[in-house]
Amino acid sequence: MDTPGFRAMLLEISNKLSVENVASLKFLCTEYIGKKRLEKIDKGFELFECLMERAAIGADNTDLLRKLLNDIGQTALLEILQDYETGSRSPDDGLEEKHRDINIATEVIVEHLGKKWRQLGRKLGLQQTQLEGIQEKHSRDLEEQVRELIRVWMKIQRENARVKELIQALRDCKQNLTADLVEKKLREP
Repeated sequence: MDTPGFRAMLLEISNKLSVENVASLKFLCTEYIGKKRLEKIDKGFELFECLMERAAIGADNTDLLRKLLNDIGQTALLEILQDYETGSRSPDDGLEEKHRDINIATEVIVEHLGKKWRQLGRKLGLQQTQLEGIQEKHSRDLEEQVRELIRVWMKIQRENARVKELIQALRDCKQNLTADLVEKKLREP
């Protein structure tokens, strides 16, 4: 994921934050940024810049940003972050359609996979420690565990991530119904 694309995503999120949102984010960031520095910040992008300087967030490190947006109740802004992570905001080289397909597949898989997500993760090549990290991160939310699984897989695969690999991994896990539903949904106009 490129830094200019990451910065553009941060700016887009910053532009949609209210003054109260920025104040809440500042409150949540006291362990990352000193009090004096926080007092000088009044825009979201200034806060994000400080977090980037301290390596708390980055182009390949969006976990804290996701947590912060979730903590202040800005779930709509999480969609911007999700689009960035899946690459659906970069239309060059046919990536837009590929990532659109992966997003569609993700939604179907989230809806139908259930507790077998770890098995799918192993078929996709994730390590046991990565699977445990996903479970710990979203310990009470099965759907978010599945989403995070696919995000981690896409981060590992980068431009090599393909829906056909997801479908094949589902079939290898004997999740043929879910694989069929993904294929069916992808054929819809």
